[in-house]
Order: sequence, then structure tokens, then C-alpha cells
Amino acid sequence: MPLTLYYHPLSSFCWKALIALYEAEVAFEPRLVNLGDPADRAAFQAVWPLAKFPVLRDDGRGQTVPESTIIVDYLARTQASAAALIPADPDLAMRTRLLDRLIDSYIHLPFQQIVSERLRPNGRHDPFGVERNRDAVRAGYDLIAPMIGEEGWAMGESFTLADCAALPALYYADYAVPLAGWPELAAYLGRLKLRPSVARVLSEAEPFFQYFPLKDG
Repeated sequence: MPLTLYYHPLSSFCWKALIALYEAEVAFEPRLVNLGDPADRAAFQAVWPLAKFPVLRDDGRGQTVPESTIIVDYLARTQASAAALIPADPDLAMRTRLLDRLIDSYIHLPFQQIVSERLRPNGRHDPFGVERNRDAVRAGYDLIAPMIGEEGWAMGESFTLADCAALPALYYADYAVPLAGWPELAAYLGRLKLRPSVARVLSEAEPFFQYFPLKDG
């Protein structure tokens, strides 16, 4: 099989790539990476030296594609069934990519800092930093909420890169900054969870949720 995805089922950025692959029904070999295993990490570093997933390897084209957004963009260019993930209209494509960047930068990344704080050893915690990141997530919600329609998907009727980005960011951030105060985003997340490609990703991640540090609040 020419496509291989190096990933972990609990990784939020891996979810973005997985949703795109499942949405477009692109055949690929999933390669779960255990970064805690020295041999597995070394094998992954031989593919991508930074050892950060997701990474898509396309043996048919001799391409190694890192970074979740770039992976989705690559799929849209190389897989006919994935073309709709990036709208053909240039203006709509720009809006799609913009929303993807806003979601990652102002919701996804500050949320990950909250998770990192939970993983710090005793005596190294930073409550002030956590609250600053919670404020950043709230600002991110405020920013994107007006950009999401009350029905359908982020860009309207078509499911796109923006939706692939929104699901992991909103799903996980909801644990740290509940979406109850943003009912339009909560409703959008509810619609996303019902999408078959999303439901499959969530189902596959379920056995690993016990390791998610905010799962217990």
C-alpha cells in the first residue's frame, strides 16, 4: 500500500489527518507509533527526524509529508476523492485555510499548553500560565464562533479541511474550557461527532482515553 500514516490514536493533530483520510475513503496503512519505545521512536525518526506525528509517507510518489494541515492539503491535491477538502473556488479555499490556521493557533495550541501543564512534575506547575491559556482558548472561541454557520459545516454544505481541524480542537478544548457558553460551537461540535469519518476516529481513540490527562477533569 503506497500511503502510510505514522500516528497515535490519542493525538489531536493526528485526528485531523485521520478524519480527512476516512472522509475521502483513501486507502492507507496506519502505523501506530509508540514514542515511549526507543526502537519505535528511532524507526520513526528515520522517516521524520523530528519524530512528531502525524506524518504521511507516500511511497508511490517518494514523498514524506509532515504536519496535519499539509497532509490534508496534499491529499486534496493527489487523491481525487479528497479534492473537496480544499474548495476549488480560490476565495473559499483561502477562507478554509484561514479558519484552519485560526483554530489551530488560537484554540488547539493553547489547549495543548494546558495539557502540558498537567504533565509537569510537582513543584514545576504554573497556574498563571494555565489561566492565560484558558483565556486564549476563550478568545479563540469568540473569534471563530461567528465564522461557523448555524447549520451544516464550517464552509457551508461541503465538509472541508476546516472541519477536520475543528473537531479535535473543539472536542479536546471542551474539557478545559467548556463550550456551554458558546452554544453555536457546542451545536457544531455535536454535528461533527455524528459525521461517520469523525465517529470512526473517536471510536478508535476510545481505548486510549484513559491516558488523556484531562479526562478526569
